[in-house]
Amino acid sequence: MKTVVLGPRPAELEQLIERRHALGIDTYDEEWEGEYHMAPAAHSAHGYLDNVVAELLGPMARAAGLVGIGPFNLGGPGDYRVPDRGYLRDHPRGVWLATAAIVVDIVSPDDETFEKFGFYWRHQVDELITVDPAMRAVMLWDRQPDGNYSQSTGAGLLGMTAADLAAAIDWPDPSD
Repeated sequence: MKTVVLGPRPAELEQLIERRHALGIDTYDEEWEGEYHMAPAAHSAHGYLDNVVAELLGPMARAAGLVGIGPFNLGGPGDYRVPDRGYLRDHPRGVWLATAAIVVDIVSPDDETFEKFGFYWRHQVDELITVDPAMRAVMLWDRQPDGNYSQSTGAGLLGMTAADLAAAIDWPDPSD
């Protein structure tokens, strides 16, 4: 469910955003060309899957010369997204990162994972990995020259196919 507030932000909304920031519960909040997207805390299975994926991909990323990072700000002030995980060609520096070699997003109910693809393309992200716990599926997406990503069955930058990664995950029970 989305809530859209047109026009200037009411003072109450500004206070809510400031309170979320002060409490540290705004980690996944994003700005899309100046529009504030407030993301609720994810289900505990989301964090579990993020950890499992990090453990599985970490050794391959290091072997490929990539550096893993948890949630981070991709973009700049007023227009950024917060992927669950990323793999960079160099150590992260600063609050805002211009690009990543790979972005990993764990799909949550009502999230905007697939609406972010155009943004990721404009920021020259080479590959996307989406992990969907409801479907127990992993999808690997390759950057195409036409401004889109296409789903890939290949091994990608890390040398692991989406099917291999999905098979290696100890998936949480979807009924929890």
